[in-house]
Amino acid sequence: MFGASLLIIHIASGTVALLTAVVALITQKGRIRHIWAGRVYAGAMTLIFLTSIPLALLGSSIFLLLIAVFSFYLVFAGWRFARNYSGKPHPVDWTAITAMALTGLGMWGYAAVLASGSSSQWITMTLFGFIALALSLADVRFYRAANARGTRRIARHLTNMLAGTIATVTAVLVVNVETNPVWLAWILPTLLITPLIVWWNFRIARQRGNRPAHR
Repeated sequence: MFGASLLIIHIASGTVALLTAVVALITQKGRIRHIWAGRVYAGAMTLIFLTSIPLALLGSSIFLLLIAVFSFYLVFAGWRFARNYSGKPHPVDWTAITAMALTGLGMWGYAAVLASGSSSQWITMTLFGFIALALSLADVRFYRAANARGTRRIARHLTNMLAGTIATVTAVLVVNVETNPVWLAWILPTLLITPLIVWWNFRIARQRGNRPAHR
């Protein structure tokens, strides 16, 4: 009964997260609709994370637990970049980055276990582990270089939030769509949405480059 109730909350939160992610993407950045959509999205993703932990423990699923931490960090870091106008990291930021890096290493370790058991899901864990480490290292670099301000801060916000959207879409596909091979549903959203992240960062970089220099 407890597990069933958690699952209902988990699925409902995933649906809300997916819908509000679309609203946040299509509305003008900085406007009230975008801000509210982002807040609801972050709240829904938090519920997904909180329900994923007991569901993973009840099902003894290391896979689900690692994905839950991975997904939540993306949204949390994206929210922090949106709210932290000074660009100065707080202890909570370093704690979150450390947890993400350890999760990435844990994914690689679990990928080795899956590969030894002839499970094709080692491909998924390897890819997600690489993304986890790459994003955590990128956040460290931005904070240490004091670059997490202005348009750079917005770029990091969008990158993390879109990466969180990848995780949400991935979860929906894995639950509702059967693919052959199985790992295709896990990596397809990454392959499709990552170019959007690259394009968005390029667009922001161009806007920054086109600004007139202060005299």
